[in-house]
Amino acid sequence: MSADFTSSAPPILKVALVGYGSMGQEVERLASQYGCTVQAIYHSKHPLQATDAVLAELADVDVAIDFSKPVLVVENLRVIAQASINLVLGTTGWTAYKDEVERIVRELGIGVVWGANFSVGMQMFMQIVRTAAALVEHYDEYDVALHELHHRRKQDSPSGTALALADVLTHAISRKTSVLGEPVHGKMDNHALHTSSTRVGEIPGTHTLYLDSAADTLELTHRARNRSGFAAGALRAAQWIRGKTGYYDFAEIFPNLHNTHCTRNFQ
Repeated sequence: MSADFTSSAPPILKVALVGYGSMGQEVERLASQYGCTVQAIYHSKHPLQATDAVLAELADVDVAIDFSKPVLVVENLRVIAQASINLVLGTTGWTAYKDEVERIVRELGIGVVWGANFSVGMQMFMQIVRTAAALVEHYDEYDVALHELHHRRKQDSPSGTALALADVLTHAISRKTSVLGEPVHGKMDNHALHTSSTRVGEIPGTHTLYLDSAADTLELTHRARNRSGFAAGALRAAQWIRGKTGYYDFAEIFPNLHNTHCTRNFQ
């Protein structure tokens, strides 16, 4: 059984996967459910380089999806831009290169969607956190903190998602003027938002917001069961960026994703 999100779906989106670890493989597994087909895959044994052979492969690609390594992001983007295709940038820990990435996008006139977290559920969670933060702003008896858990191979700490949540909180709660991502030894600064991390086992990702007062505690948690939510969001973003130019945060375009043209096959 299949269901069309639109009455006249556009042609199948041809994507290239950059990076073929757990996330790249999950994107490949779900691609057909979101109106996409994987046209090319790049990894250490078949790197994304500006060779005639690679550029010829990319000529038949609409959008690339990058879940590789932070140090490769800029060079990957240069090749993708040279091929005049768009990009969904899902790699974590690359924000040190953010200015260079944005400059390349603007100068070469391609389209890029980047995000701290491509999970649709996490984007819903961020909106809930934003609402909770607006309430806390008016009740100073409540303090807030964040804690996140990930698998032991996670390269950044705190995670990009935790930092994005922290940004939401510090913008909404005026008494929180800084983010502390390190362990606390001694008294906690009331103006700091403590964002702590645990790395253990195979946890895909769990983020918890604590709202605490003398009277009670509220806990809001997003718990990823697997990587499918992240892959689905990246594929939806790839459909959205088709034919567009510019530099977009996934969180900003998320409210429009329900209008994305794609066909999902329900198993």
